[in-house]
Amino acid sequence: MRMGVLTNSLVNAGLTNLDALARWSVENGFVDLEVGPTIPLVEDDFHRAKEVYGVNISTLIFCRNFLTPDNDVAHNLRNNLKERIIFAGKIGAKQVVTTTGVLDKSHAGGAYRPELSLDAFQQTFDPIIELAEKHNVDILLEVCPFMGNIAISPFMWELIFDKVKSDKLGIAYDPSHFVWQFIDPYAPITQFADKIRHVHGKDCEINPDMLKHTGIMHMYSPAHVKGAWTHKDAGLQEQKGQTVLWWRYRLPGLGQLDWSQIVNRLYEARYSGTISIEHEDPVWDGDENLVKRGITAAKEHIKQYFA
Repeated sequence: MRMGVLTNSLVNAGLTNLDALARWSVENGFVDLEVGPTIPLVEDDFHRAKEVYGVNISTLIFCRNFLTPDNDVAHNLRNNLKERIIFAGKIGAKQVVTTTGVLDKSHAGGAYRPELSLDAFQQTFDPIIELAEKHNVDILLEVCPFMGNIAISPFMWELIFDKVKSDKLGIAYDPSHFVWQFIDPYAPITQFADKIRHVHGKDCEINPDMLKHTGIMHMYSPAHVKGAWTHKDAGLQEQKGQTVLWWRYRLPGLGQLDWSQIVNRLYEARYSGTISIEHEDPVWDGDENLVKRGITAAKEHIKQYFA
């Protein structure tokens, strides 16, 4: 296994070009980059980053709702994803991380029913996976329930892999999303060992007092609520412009996940890919120095369990 970093948080902190990202990553012990959608797809830049700094670029990530009812937007998003698949093949990147898309009807009736988007996902992604097969690139499904996604649980993975049978379709495993969904974050590593081909290093923390007060259904609030985390006293996790009341993403080592067990399970599964630090921790955000310190500390926490 090797340590990598997803570029998004570093870009937001001020490292806005691939050269600077590659240099900082290698100087701070990261051997792999997962490149986000804000980095221009300039082939010479990617080759230079690898040749000059010796960094591996194994993964591109582009997560959007490809099943949005706006046909023009959906068409553009799908073309953008296809462009990244072709580009990944050109630069030798092995995989593209993405979401599935979700139909509006999956949210109807007050309950989220991701299975209602399964057929539409298959119809949309059959040609995308065919393109990925042509360019020898894996399509890895993000686990996050946001951004338009139905690949949010082992239950849904079973349905998806039963529906779409391709060796090029796999999982970008992120156990942080399972913490607040109350899904076992460890067992799926064993169950889906052949499908997990990338791992996001991210953690999650639950505020038990607030959870007892709100319950799981009342997740968001547009204003401060007494007893919730605030920006002043460590930041509030935000999704869709609202405040998450009873949970927040953290860097590995600062949340509730046991990374020794995660790493051990990955070893047992014969996983030999990258654990890519995905920094969405509101405590270690706000300026470039904090972001960089948080990312490097997260790397050290995980690496202590490497054999």
